[in-house]
Amino acid sequence: MEAVSEEIRATGLERSLANAYRERRSPRDPEWVTEIRRAGMARFHDKGFPTVRDEAWKYTNVAPIRKVPFEPAPETGPTAAPRIPDDLRGEDEIQLVFVNGRHSRALSSAAAGADGLEVESLQQVLAERPEWAAPYLGRIARDGNAFAALNAAFLEDGAFVRLPARTVVECPIHLVFLSEPVFGPTVSHPRNLVIAEPGSQASLVETYIGTTGELYFTNAVTEVVLKEGAVLDLSRLERESNAAYHVSTISVSQGRDSHFTSHSISLGGALARNDLNVRLDAEGAECTMNGLFLGSGSQLLDNHTRIDHVKPHGTSRELYKGIMDGKSRGIFHGTIVVHPDAQKTDAMQTNKNLLLSREALVNSEPALEIFADDVKCRHGSTIGQLDAAAMFYLRSRGIGEKDARDLLVYAFASDVASRIRVAPLRSFVERQLGLRLPGTGADAIREVIS
Repeated sequence: MEAVSEEIRATGLERSLANAYRERRSPRDPEWVTEIRRAGMARFHDKGFPTVRDEAWKYTNVAPIRKVPFEPAPETGPTAAPRIPDDLRGEDEIQLVFVNGRHSRALSSAAAGADGLEVESLQQVLAERPEWAAPYLGRIARDGNAFAALNAAFLEDGAFVRLPARTVVECPIHLVFLSEPVFGPTVSHPRNLVIAEPGSQASLVETYIGTTGELYFTNAVTEVVLKEGAVLDLSRLERESNAAYHVSTISVSQGRDSHFTSHSISLGGALARNDLNVRLDAEGAECTMNGLFLGSGSQLLDNHTRIDHVKPHGTSRELYKGIMDGKSRGIFHGTIVVHPDAQKTDAMQTNKNLLLSREALVNSEPALEIFADDVKCRHGSTIGQLDAAAMFYLRSRGIGEKDARDLLVYAFASDVASRIRVAPLRSFVERQLGLRLPGTGADAIREVIS
């Protein structure tokens, strides 16, 4: 799209986006990639940035994002070599690192492992092997929100992962996205494509981090294709700077008898919005979605999920938990859609939220849309504070107020934390919950109940 309307030029971010889009032309790109960018900008032009008048965004005001003239980071990168936190350096993992949305070969580890495993920069794949990505890129997340359309318009780099057929990849694949503003507020649009060939199995982790206190904007999209019998465990850790903005979309297409598991952990960002859309496109597909969002201060953490049961004999289980403190605000909106042909569907959705202060707030909206008559579907939602009776019991056993509070938070969150299969990530989440502080954790729990 050559022109951008005057309406879209209205604010600081939109003006900078219009200028950056005009400059983002490369004769080296395949024509179909250029067309993805054009179509993305056209969709963004039609949609515009969402407002609180839009049903899906009524609790999340993105006006603070629109006011900042975020610019793409220069290709030269930070003046000093960025540092990856020690708790992200796994010894037995394949690690691909991106700085301000661009692949850093110096910080990444080699993709050693199973024969045929491909863990590469998407930009490199588009330059050297575009046929690998052509059948899938831009097709799985085609109907995303305005931010997903904007990501398509600025498609440049991200991770490309292809799991070889009938192969179990033993070590986790870790994708690290590090934001380090260079000359002012920056925006990055990572685009990831994951293809699990028939019968493949792997664990994949996405981590989004940034320089503490810095203002930046991460707008990420991940497309996932699971073919027949494939098994993928996808963990996602969002721990952006407390001044940053984060919007992400994950779109998944599942084949026959495939199994997709998601662990979504949201900890950082002034405003973080995560959309997870899973489509069970063939018989016997199974989906498990676990989420934990932990807010404090004035954070806003928004989680939108959608599961589409399209074919018969599909199974889905969803458990999201929120823990909000200070003046933070949490949002959960989960929709399960059972299409007319999806007989014998078995779906369950649960959202539970814990408020640790009087000024914290959660909006929870679970929803079922059922268009088939031979199904088992149920959902539930709760919002509450720490149980006063449980606090009294723990205090009466000689446990201090802070430790009692930590134990109850642990008991609430352990359903999600304990299900994370990648041990370093599970340990990190436990540390964030204060489980390893003196007097808390599993040992203290055993002592209390003995």
